[in-house]
Amino acid sequence: MKHTADRIRRSVIGLTVRVRQGLEEASRRPDRGDVSTTTVIIWVAAVTGAVLIAGTIAIVIAKYNAQLSNL
Repeated sequence: MKHTADRIRRSVIGLTVRVRQGLEEASRRPDRGDVSTTTVIIWVAAVTGAVLIAGTIAIVIAKYNAQLSNL
């Protein structure tokens, strides 16, 4: 379970770094024709939700893996 939590943490940190880089680039070059702020918010929420769902599934599988192998 610790391995899964570490993987999730690395994914969230990577996503955060990428978003920050995008925001820094947008502040340096505001005229580059980026998508709207609303679209960015929707994408960040969707990716965050997907990571949380995947993490929850991984935790549940790890928790019940011993019971499932006894079937």
